[in-house]
Amino acid sequence: MIDGAYTLAGALTGFVVGLTGVGGGALMTPILLLVFGINPLTAVATDLWFAALTKLVAARIHNNHGQVDWQVVKRLWRGSLPVAALVVGLLSLGARIQKIGWLTQAIGGVVVLTAIGLLVAPALLRKGRALRLGQPARFKAKQPALTSLAGAALGFCVALTSVGAGALGSVMLLYLYPLRMTPHRIVATDIVHAIPLAMVAGLGYLFAGLVDGPMLISLLLGSVPAVALGSLLAGRFSGRWLQIALAVVLLIAGAKTLL
Repeated sequence: MIDGAYTLAGALTGFVVGLTGVGGGALMTPILLLVFGINPLTAVATDLWFAALTKLVAARIHNNHGQVDWQVVKRLWRGSLPVAALVVGLLSLGARIQKIGWLTQAIGGVVVLTAIGLLVAPALLRKGRALRLGQPARFKAKQPALTSLAGAALGFCVALTSVGAGALGSVMLLYLYPLRMTPHRIVATDIVHAIPLAMVAGLGYLFAGLVDGPMLISLLLGSVPAVALGSLLAGRFSGRWLQIALAVVLLIAGAKTLL
């Protein structure tokens, strides 16, 4: 049965994802926990597949506009996918049972970290640009390894909490590619990177029967058209004001989740 409240939540999150690349996990997981009172494991499991399927729609639109940096995506995947698979493997061996008690706190902590990352993104961009211009050869030599290391960190966060692929990923790319990445290109690259990452991370939860199918369908009914609209509008204006507003919301949601 379709639930209108879930559909509305999916539409809100989908629009934000399409516009900024942020929110698939950072926004939806706290909504499921705090607004709907969903069990943390079910929230993480369902949100991973919600994010993956929603971002598939956005990725096609962004790729058609030629905004995806596939070299950077591949560098991120080299770190994120193996780590996510490792975490999923640990969960399937029984670690899932031990983590239930502190999962909500872990989600809250990553959400707060995500909000802080969004707020300090301009400062990180300035720092990255200064390093890139001051020591160009050294900076470029380190980019591939640092990008894969950033991907590994994202893989761990996403597999454990479903949060981080969009917001933290975009902040990391701002620092690592300060001259190469335009705002629209960061959104597109970040979205494409997140799709297989969410799927790999979500496999363990899916096989464990933790994905809520009816809830997922209700969420997608709202998110699919909304993410398409957000993606079409992404290149027309800066989403910085929306990121600041989202960061404030995430700080409040993360703090409430922790407490």
